[in-house]
Amino acid sequence: MIGIVNYGAGNIFSLTSALERQHLPYGMVNTEADLEKYTHIIIPGVGHAGAAMKKLEDTGLVEPIKALKKPVLGICVGMQLLTAHSEEGDATMMNIFPLQTRLFNKDQGIKIPHMGWNNIDHKNNSLFEGVENLTQFYFVHSYFIEYNPTFDIATANYGMPFSAAIHKDNFYGVQFHPEKSGIAGEHLLKNFSNLKQ
Repeated sequence: MIGIVNYGAGNIFSLTSALERQHLPYGMVNTEADLEKYTHIIIPGVGHAGAAMKKLEDTGLVEPIKALKKPVLGICVGMQLLTAHSEEGDATMMNIFPLQTRLFNKDQGIKIPHMGWNNIDHKNNSLFEGVENLTQFYFVHSYFIEYNPTFDIATANYGMPFSAAIHKDNFYGVQFHPEKSGIAGEHLLKNFSNLKQ
């Protein structure tokens, strides 16, 4: 059963709708005690990373999340919260991944935000099992996570390569929105629900 961290900075409706379409049971995580009820945890997130981190800190859930041994998935800003630092609000994040979240560079002739469908080149990782390589997923973001081969499990290109998905131990992050990415995105959510603890 999936627990969704409910800290006031996630678009929870589209995520719960996608989980319902896949018949994946879920509930809300509001307190540290709630983390115990679920086998898998999702941290959603939209908007400003610095503000989202402040909201998450206010819940008192940061340290309990960092201590988890069960599978955890950060989506979009939820993924950025897993990094060390974000240029958005010059904010310290949870530092589960020693990576930086940076602003796209307009000088590369790209529109910011990066919005719409983009192909991802994924590695051999259980999160992408059964997802064809170079499948398109849906992105909406102005900040990206720097590419690092140690943690990168999927790469996208927007003016430069960046991490579309990362993995370390029981922690996963995806920059795209699986809940808005059609069949492939819902397949990924199903794969996440099947990850072993």
